[in-house]
Amino acid sequence: MRTSLTVEEALELVLAEARGELGVEVLPLKEAWGRVLAEDLAALVDHPDQDDTAIDGYACRQEDTLGASRESPVRLKVIGESPAGKPFGGRVGPKEAVAVYTGAPVPEGADAVIRVEDTRREGDEVLLFAPASPKDIRPKGDDLRRGEVYLKRGDLLSPGRLGLAAAMGHPRVKVFRRPRVGILTTGDEVVEPGEPLPYGGVYNSNAYSLLGLVWEAGGEPVLLGKVEDEPEKVLARLEGAGRLDLLLTSGGVSMGEYDVVRKVLEERGEVLFWKVKQQPGGPLLLARLGELPVLGLPGNPVSSMVTFFLYGRPFLFRLLQRTEPPYRALKARALTPFRGAPGKKVFRRGVLSFEGELVVRTTGNQSSGVLRSMAQGNALVVIPPDRDVQEGQEVEAIPLTFVL
Repeated sequence: MRTSLTVEEALELVLAEARGELGVEVLPLKEAWGRVLAEDLAALVDHPDQDDTAIDGYACRQEDTLGASRESPVRLKVIGESPAGKPFGGRVGPKEAVAVYTGAPVPEGADAVIRVEDTRREGDEVLLFAPASPKDIRPKGDDLRRGEVYLKRGDLLSPGRLGLAAAMGHPRVKVFRRPRVGILTTGDEVVEPGEPLPYGGVYNSNAYSLLGLVWEAGGEPVLLGKVEDEPEKVLARLEGAGRLDLLLTSGGVSMGEYDVVRKVLEERGEVLFWKVKQQPGGPLLLARLGELPVLGLPGNPVSSMVTFFLYGRPFLFRLLQRTEPPYRALKARALTPFRGAPGKKVFRRGVLSFEGELVVRTTGNQSSGVLRSMAQGNALVVIPPDRDVQEGQEVEAIPLTFVL
């Protein structure tokens, strides 16, 4: 078992365990939002499928409109109209125009469009107060060309990508199965919300924080409840977890007499590493129980969320073959000081905002037991080992993407 790893070393080992093959399912588009594509998608059609107009106005021949102005308008005969879905079937000849509406095909013979704001209709004629222009004509295939790939295997189907899949003509898509992630909370002191809170007890917040994090990272959370700090009960719950792609335990991985998760995994599984040189979340553990990867998260609420974000989220992204990185670091100016720690990389909770530039300020109390810092904050401020950050200095901030 390796111990006292750097953050980078620990992440490398975690990602190496994300080697399972996820199944594939076919979903209608209406059910595919938030899923990850399991195949490249090529356009089945051109879009637009003909030259069309980007504005409301009149289609005509540009040469007939040269020199048109407010002082010297050009008069054209209107021979029809072309609304979207009902194209004009004739041909535009000299000194003629067709009323067109956004998205409508440009009639044959026309090579320019004049916006309606620069015209005045007079019966079956239209006065043009400016020259017509071809720049408001969208050429065939301007957006999509049949046969070209616009969405890649591993792309998350965001609203924009879901709409793009529809525009390409796909009624259904192949997506990866959501990884099943078990969430097991340990601790004699833990009770479920709604139950009477005994003296010294705490409500099971970790299970629900992790549930949200797993969903947000593309997984399917499986709540396994809470188990007491007894090795036999912990082992029975771990072995009875069912088919999972990842198991998260919360608590029981530190150095105390009742931190039994680590002891059970050492005896019945294989512990790959324990303890990372970071704050919060130092007692993180990675193990295997048979073929099942297990991430042993610390019990403190902030530590549990931060370690999942830094390690569990990348694990799920790797399983899902996501094209995007699990998180990105930005440069921001610190509006408040942030304290570091000797020999450890530190992740403080901050509020990131744009105030003429990216700035970040502390959420206040940075104790790993203060869960409200994860509710109020929207970023992790990264502080290298053995240094503090002073007000006005540039820092690295990782946006917490689950915060809107």
